[in-house]
Order: sequence, then C-alpha cells, then structure tokens
Amino acid sequence: MDEVMTVADAGGSSRALNGSPSSQNLLPHNLPILSAFLAFALAQFLKVFTNWYKEKRWDSKKMISSGGMPSSHSATVTALALAIGFQEGAGSPAFAIALVLACVVMYDASGVRLHAGRQAELLNQIVCEFPSEHPLSTVKPLRELLGHTPIQVAAGAVLGCVVAFFMRSTG
Repeated sequence: MDEVMTVADAGGSSRALNGSPSSQNLLPHNLPILSAFLAFALAQFLKVFTNWYKEKRWDSKKMISSGGMPSSHSATVTALALAIGFQEGAGSPAFAIALVLACVVMYDASGVRLHAGRQAELLNQIVCEFPSEHPLSTVKPLRELLGHTPIQVAAGAVLGCVVAFFMRSTG
C-alpha cells in the first residue's frame, strides 16, 4: 500500500531528525544573526560619538546614515562570518560563503563606494559654480558620504570580531 506524507508528518519528521522543534532555528536562537544585528547597531551608535570627537558637535542623524567611523557594513559582515565560523567551524560551507561575502562588502565599502562619494563631491562643486539661470543650478546635491576609508573599514571589522567573540562567550 502506498503511503502519503502530510505537511504535519513532514514537520514531525524534521523534529525527529534534528531532535528539536524547528522553531529553535528562528531569530532568538540564531547566534550569527544576533551577532550581526548587534554589531550593526553598535557601529551606528558609535558613529555619533566618533563624529562628535572629530567635529565637536552632536549629530544624531549619524546613527542612521551611511559612511563614517566605524563602518557598520564591515562590522555586520565580520560579526556574521565569525559567528558562523564559531558555530559551524572554519571548514563549513556556510563560513566560506560568509567570509567571501564579508570580503566583497568590505572591498566595496573602501573602494567603489568611497570613490563614488568623492565623485559626488566634485560634481556638487561643479553644479554650485553654475550661474543661477542654468537648468542644473537648482538640482538637489548628491550624497557625498557613501563609502569608507580603509581605517573605518578596519575599525568596523575589529568591532564585528569583538561582538562575535563576546556573543559566543555569552551564548
């Protein structure tokens, strides 16, 4: 006689295979995601203080902006990769994917996005020099702070490593 597997049976078999309900794989128990989110939040929060140190003024908008010290992109992907490495092992395919992703994101932040921001700065200067009757003189300026310097990327990576290490210790 042919057997039919229902959705309920499939859910039960995954619990039997893993030894635990599948709900444990959700956000509250996912150390890599928690590490990544915490590293991102800390990096964004620290930007307010590093901006104050550099410019001697408080700017809470830095908490939701891109660019600046430390790189929240670098902190996020480094914490994610390291947490996966701690949890799955350095030889796992998930760690390899996360490591390559982290390298691409950090290269992009300090390369392509940094240079795009510098080009935006030059274009804004050119547009400011147009006479007021020029059709482009009223164009909204381009965002200039897009990327990161290599030091900002490195600081974000260090923050991500520290967060992943402490999250591993507490988890």
